[in-house]
Amino acid sequence: MKGLKKIIETSTADSRDRLAVKRKTKKDKVAKDPNKPKRPATAFFIFMETFRAEFRENNPGNANQSFGTVAKAGGEKWKSMSQAEKASYVAKAEQRKKEYEKKMQTYEREQAGSNDEGSGNSKSEVYDAVKGKDDEDDA
Repeated sequence: MKGLKKIIETSTADSRDRLAVKRKTKKDKVAKDPNKPKRPATAFFIFMETFRAEFRENNPGNANQSFGTVAKAGGEKWKSMSQAEKASYVAKAEQRKKEYEKKMQTYEREQAGSNDEGSGNSKSEVYDAVKGKDDEDDA
């Protein structure tokens, strides 16, 4: 019995150590750029924006307005909708996605521009200069 207790104690200590390793601290988190565009909402979430307001108007009372109740009713309604009914939400989602992609391209260009401010050369000019030096070393 004493041997079994010892095994259990060591195994629980090992599992605690493994759990301690997996935990992340606030220092481990990467800081998010506040200027980065937010990802666009999906068709379902665009539907939920309108459904939430309608549901709360049609179902007054605190019990029916909890997040879980509204989400469950919205999910059931979404599942019961036909593709034709969902089409307007899908179109809005695609439009938001196109706008997001444009914003991301602009954001990425700005980020690349701020990173390359140190040199006046473009990446291709820098590559050509490095390549030229390598060719001279080979000769």
